Amino acid sequence: MPQIKPTRTRRTLAGLAAVVMMPMIAPIVTNAQTTNLNARFYLRPLTTGEISTNKLPSTVSTSGGQSNVAIGTPAYLEVDVDAGYPASDLTGVVWTLTTKPAGSKAFIGDSPIVALPVFEPSDRLIFQVAGRAMIRPDVTGVYGVSAVVTTHSGKTATVAGTILGATYVGLSGCAKCHNGGTGAPVMVPAWQQTLHSQIFTQGITGQLGSYSPTCLTCHTVGFDANATVDNGGFSQTMAKLGWTFPTTQNQAAYDNMPDALKNLGNIQCESCHGAGSEHAKNGGTPWAITTPTATGACQKCHDAPTHHIKGTEWNSSMHAVTTTDPAGNASCVGCHTGTGFKARMSGVTPTDLTYHPIDCGTCHEPHGNTNPANDMHIIRAMAPVKLADGTVVSNAGAGALCMNCHQARQNASTYVPSTAGSSRFGPHHGPQADMIEGVNGYNYGQKMPSSAHGDVAKDTCVACHMQTVNPTDPGFLAVGGHTFKLSVTPAGSSTPIQLVAACQGCHGSDVTTFDFPLFDYNNDGKIEGVQTEVQHLLDQLSAMLPPVGEPKTALNIDATWTKAQLAASYNWQFVANDGSKGVHNTAYAVALLKASIADLSKK
Repeated sequence: MPQIKPTRTRRTLAGLAAVVMMPMIAPIVTNAQTTNLNARFYLRPLTTGEISTNKLPSTVSTSGGQSNVAIGTPAYLEVDVDAGYPASDLTGVVWTLTTKPAGSKAFIGDSPIVALPVFEPSDRLIFQVAGRAMIRPDVTGVYGVSAVVTTHSGKTATVAGTILGATYVGLSGCAKCHNGGTGAPVMVPAWQQTLHSQIFTQGITGQLGSYSPTCLTCHTVGFDANATVDNGGFSQTMAKLGWTFPTTQNQAAYDNMPDALKNLGNIQCESCHGAGSEHAKNGGTPWAITTPTATGACQKCHDAPTHHIKGTEWNSSMHAVTTTDPAGNASCVGCHTGTGFKARMSGVTPTDLTYHPIDCGTCHEPHGNTNPANDMHIIRAMAPVKLADGTVVSNAGAGALCMNCHQARQNASTYVPSTAGSSRFGPHHGPQADMIEGVNGYNYGQKMPSSAHGDVAKDTCVACHMQTVNPTDPGFLAVGGHTFKLSVTPAGSSTPIQLVAACQGCHGSDVTTFDFPLFDYNNDGKIEGVQTEVQHLLDQLSAMLPPVGEPKTALNIDATWTKAQLAASYNWQFVANDGSKGVHNTAYAVALLKASIADLSKK
């Protein structure tokens, strides 16, 4: 047993240059008193993948970063300061346990998380770690923590937070209110249609094939072999009842389980929201439960290579570090921030204008309230999408979610003739939906050809960008899946890894690159790769635009540009900003560029 101290002050040093983002803690109260040093208090999540990859001891438990922590399990404390602050000036953090419940013997000790960055990828540009510690609540109630960041130069920052020790109540405890009829949000019925609600049951009944006790950590509520006191979780209840994992998984194995364990089976409310006894006991008060606003609750389990990798993949995606520029602009956050998109998809005008990456909860509605009848992946929005020119895309499948944002946002036929030149002239920076559908470029009154990708690629965007990659493939965790990437060049290599498997289904197994040859689109007498041909056309067109003479990678449009130049610039941006260099819709991209070149050639 660890040495018991009612209050403990701990000084730790972390010279890590890394990380984090907006904390996912709901009831945490954070106050900072600073002297020329900005700091924040943060409850750091810890994932299965991080424990494995960094070879942390088996006695280290995962955490979703919730502030209502099951007693007997750890809360990983962290203080972060601005990334730009000189790390050499940081001397450490002095931790103090300022409040704890009567009878508690908990204390602040060393954190096992040492050489890891701050958690969220987007925060790695904002924060660095000043110090870490750990506390393991042992009785239910409030634990107050303060931390003072110290420096060689005498600057200081004081932050404070609260942690709520609680126990698990299981599905029956949550369903008392969230099953309807009490005025509380009704979540349970929709959740019962999701894969989360069935995964443990399917495993024990043999529906998943291979199933083992290691699955219980994520597939049940409160399974933590390192818990030090009875918190009502699966592992503690299992031990108390003497239940052992069945050697044969079948329906009888599940039927013979004690009801108390069935109540804790599957990925349910407390898996994401934290132990809920105090929330339930206090009439559903919001401060006693965590509403996840970042990725810790998901990553705890979904960052676990080589099988549960969706979170691991997302960590290297552009969505994880999406641009901060549009934050604060009410007309932009509906796509450019996760919270803004969720509000927009709910039919609500976004009011939270702060920066937030495009994370798990942006695209997935965790309770299954969006499409519970037909969408086991809890995708937030799959309704037909209307593009700015009036085109309604109704056959996009799961890719419809992507098309809500990845579109030109302008009706080219009316926008181009009526809009003056400026630095903001052109389609929005992501016209992939329009390109795939072959619409909304400026067509000069012509009927433009289009490829069949929009019709034959089931689930459109998802079919290619989220391909499954075998763990033995060199592109594993670097392309496909939730990286959303189709090509990446490994460090130290000049040869890109390209995920062309989806192409080969129609174009043949001899396709080994996206830049495969089809025709001499730019009429130079050579048949080169599609992307090379489209780039030649982009270069030819940009050389015809001011200042005339040289190809350009960007256009400096202003009020002096003619209508013909603006029309051509719209199409140049439309193709260039699509990013695929013709792969999404070769026929349409080539036609737009050639029509623009022909029009300028007449002037």
